[in-house]
Amino acid sequence: MDSGLVDRHIAFLEALRGAGLPVSLAEDIDAFAALGVLPWDERATVREAYAATLVKKHAQRPTFDTLFDLYFPRMVGDGARATEGPGDEPDAGVRDNAQALRDFQERLAEALADGDRERLQQLAAEMVGRFGAMPGRGPGLSSWSAYTALQRVSPAELTDRIVQGLLAEGRVDDEAARVAGRRVGSFTRMVEDDARRRIAEEKGPDHVANVAVRPSIDRLDFTAARKADLEEMRREIYPLARRLATRLTQEHHARRRGPLDFRRTVRASISTGGVPLTTHHKPKRPHRTELVVLCDVSGSVANFAQFTLLLVFALRDQFQKVRAFTFIDHVHEVTEHFKPGADVVDVMTDLAASTAHAALWGRTNYGRAFAKFQENHADALGPKTSLLILGDARSNYSDLNAATLREMADQCRHAWWLNPEHTRHWDTGDSAAGTYAEIVRMVECRNLTQLGELVHDIL
Repeated sequence: MDSGLVDRHIAFLEALRGAGLPVSLAEDIDAFAALGVLPWDERATVREAYAATLVKKHAQRPTFDTLFDLYFPRMVGDGARATEGPGDEPDAGVRDNAQALRDFQERLAEALADGDRERLQQLAAEMVGRFGAMPGRGPGLSSWSAYTALQRVSPAELTDRIVQGLLAEGRVDDEAARVAGRRVGSFTRMVEDDARRRIAEEKGPDHVANVAVRPSIDRLDFTAARKADLEEMRREIYPLARRLATRLTQEHHARRRGPLDFRRTVRASISTGGVPLTTHHKPKRPHRTELVVLCDVSGSVANFAQFTLLLVFALRDQFQKVRAFTFIDHVHEVTEHFKPGADVVDVMTDLAASTAHAALWGRTNYGRAFAKFQENHADALGPKTSLLILGDARSNYSDLNAATLREMADQCRHAWWLNPEHTRHWDTGDSAAGTYAEIVRMVECRNLTQLGELVHDIL
């Protein structure tokens, strides 16, 4: 492996670490050893070798693929023009006009209808090169824009044509709509990937990796998640719950024995001359936590609260009893939505609808919510209860009612506060994180990885 490839290998691994993938030195060496015996001119083989040695979770694969395409692009510039098929215009005099746009949309519609992935990748590169070029931009600005290309071509407008073609093949309405949506979405990602590739040619892959590549889904901030990210997070919740449940079961088995029973141990040692060959232990009292969850569901915090609730209820067998409440400035119990076997989409829909019941005045007010909880639901707390509060502690400069929160915490066995904001933002603006953290242990919880570890600690 020459020095240029070694440098690219090192830069690629650093980018993976920067995006949140835990790549150790041992895995670095494994990848290097595997690639030392593989043909570097077979890009698909190189990709799978890297993935096999570096990627630990399925959720990390999209981030890995994005970074691999940056550091080991499948083509440079416009690529080999020899790959163009009949009907292409390799040397068109005008890069972008109304006729060129119509011709391109026609070819794109045919490729989307056929589901021809290789052809769609070629069209994505052509689309960025023809409709996404932005020459003459100022210093520091890129010459390529996926957004401009997508706005110009509007591939989503071709969805109806794709649906009609699928219906003609005998697909039912819902299936045809889903397939068409997936194909258009996949092509949109190809366009975004090609724009990133071209920008990386201009500014280097390190620049793009630092500013344009999103972290893996398990490390993506709840407050920065897009609609597609939220869907992927929902799919991750139950596998995360299963892993947590397995881990907890193993730990409970390891701690199955109770404390040493000194009297029984000494009594049994009489038969061996006072040498305690066998230790005896007191029976361990089974204990499972009663959990009460109190969630701020205002604004962007709502996504974080919903995912935490889903994870908690996916693990409900680990608790003796679970009750959940949402609030903005008024408290509303939502325990009834989490029935055994309930569909995750239905649960999320019900939770979103319940937000309306959690707001009377429309402004987040933690002090008022704590007062209403104590007034209407104080019976939910007790000496066996763990209280879990979810929210950013931003109370619009209202009365914090810290005394009521202290009273609630004193009623419980444990009290935790999960805050989806980075700690550097605590106590800025209307944040009362510092005041509340003096009463309840407050921890940062911004993504699925942190959420899983914190719920494990609470259990």
